Amino acid sequence: MNNIILIGMPGSGKSTVGVLAAKMLGYGFIDSDLLIQAQENKRLFEILNDSGNEYFIKLEDKVNAGINCEKTVIATGGSVVYCENAMKHLKSIGKVIYLKVPLSAIEKRVDNFSTRGIMMKKGATLKDIYAERAPLYEKYADITVKVGCGSLTKSAEKIINAIKNT
Repeated sequence: MNNIILIGMPGSGKSTVGVLAAKMLGYGFIDSDLLIQAQENKRLFEILNDSGNEYFIKLEDKVNAGINCEKTVIATGGSVVYCENAMKHLKSIGKVIYLKVPLSAIEKRVDNFSTRGIMMKKGATLKDIYAERAPLYEKYADITVKVGCGSLTKSAEKIINAIKNT
């Protein structure tokens, strides 16, 4: 399949840059976090607060494993790499691109923990999450694209160029 699946830390630009890349390519765009919210009729942080991390991961796995599309950029939630079924499915329907952003940039971008809906253990910091997830992003990525510096358009162009060069 010819989809582009974006993985990476919260605040790495998956949704924002993903929309730009989709427009540049003439592709569709899906934000899997929005699919999760629509299914539950709640915002991510409400799902996490009401039902907990374990429920959220099962839900995220189910929703992402059920995505079927063509010529689409798919922005996933940052915790999708904890979902084996979803990652196996996503890899089968397209190229998985890890948007690698330095921790310092993530820390500047993510400041709304209480309403952002980040799946994390109680007491964990962004640094903890970064250290835990980075190896998983690397494991599942077909391509790693370093972004975080420069314009959003430049980041989208980097994604497109990386795919064309593989």
